[in-house]
Amino acid sequence: MIAFVSGRVAAIAPDGAVVEVGGVGLTVQCTPTTLATLRVGESARLATSLVVREDSLTLFGFSDDDERTVFELVQTASGVGPRLAQAMLAVHSPDALRRAVATEDLAALTLVPGIGKKGAQRIVLELRDRLGPPGSAGGRGAGGSLPAQGGPVAPVGWREQVHGALVGLGWSAREADEAISTVAAGADAALAAGEPPDIPALLKDALRALGSRR
Repeated sequence: MIAFVSGRVAAIAPDGAVVEVGGVGLTVQCTPTTLATLRVGESARLATSLVVREDSLTLFGFSDDDERTVFELVQTASGVGPRLAQAMLAVHSPDALRRAVATEDLAALTLVPGIGKKGAQRIVLELRDRLGPPGSAGGRGAGGSLPAQGGPVAPVGWREQVHGALVGLGWSAREADEAISTVAAGADAALAAGEPPDIPALLKDALRALGSRR
């Protein structure tokens, strides 16, 4: 198992980053929340989980150990694979997922593309005793990413990052464009105030807008 990667961030894309480790560039799949902590050229340390398939090796990266733990735990539920697990963490923080499962908040779980009402009910039933209550994690672990100097800044344009995340979660490019139009005002207001747009919040708002059309 590769527990973490530590090195210079060589490149950032909407769905992942390349971290240079010992002269080798490792592609790490990450959620928008994790990507928002990274900057090209800066050092980072990401907790990781390696998913092995017959035809592929995919490395998933996380901002801390708790996020990785939840990623691996939710895959113990029937029908939840690594891509859906990552989608769950793209929409909800680890504690938000714990809260949704503990309180049987099906509406929160069905915000995740690929999870319907029956799937949410199954997740609650199978994970209720595994995830633990909100706040049960010990906070940021040693595998967390190093904070970017000067505060969090979106590594690529917010539109490209949110669009890429939505498409990666299974929405069409047209649907992603329409969702982005509903959150653009908030992002533009942040930029006008000299602040970086909150990418995770924008993604969640975009997903809510898409979910309301179902």
